Formats: sequence, structure tokens, C-alpha cells
Amino acid sequence: MIARAVLLLALLTAARDDPLAGRAAGPARECIDLDRVQGPEIVDRRTILYRENGRRIWQTGPVGTCGLMRTGDALIVELYGRQICRNDRFRVRSGGTILGATCRFTSFVPYDKTP
Repeated sequence: MIARAVLLLALLTAARDDPLAGRAAGPARECIDLDRVQGPEIVDRRTILYRENGRRIWQTGPVGTCGLMRTGDALIVELYGRQICRNDRFRVRSGGTILGATCRFTSFVPYDKTP
């Protein structure tokens, strides 16, 4: 009985910490509109999120590896208009002013709340 309670608590904690929990993935897109999103938010070395109006979260990440990208780091994104697109370039700023190597975005996958 105690083992089940511990397992349930672990599952609930993981779901609470996972920003994509309770959401369904849609088809990947090449670009997202900057006017509609907030972010970026670095989740881990492979995951970058942009939030849209509380209902949708866009997930992307770096093509290949992108140095030591960590939660709390800032992204410096090269913008060429009102959209961010796959293969657009960004750099990670860790701490004060240290900029990492130039990286590129993968496609953007929408995650919507499931009813």
C-alpha cells in the first residue's frame, strides 16, 4: 500500500513539473508568429517552449547539440521579421554576458490542452 502511494505521488509530481502534461501534440510547423507567443523558456538541453494565450504551448529545440543550455539561461534570437522559423539562429547566454555557440531551431510542435 505504501509503495502505491509513493508511486502515485511520484507520478503526480512529474505531471505537475511537466509543462506539456495534459496536452496533445499537433502537426509540426515551420514557423510561429511572434505577436502571438511569450517566451522563450528553456526546459532542458533539448527543449525550448513558447506559450500562446494560455491554451497552446509550442515546443522546439536546437538542431543537434547546443552547448550547455539550461533552465534559466536566456536565448538571443536573430529575428528577420515577425516570425521565428525552423533553422533560425539563436545563441544561449549563460550567467552574465557569456554567449554560447550559434544554434538553430528545429520545427515547432503545438501542444493544446485536451478536453
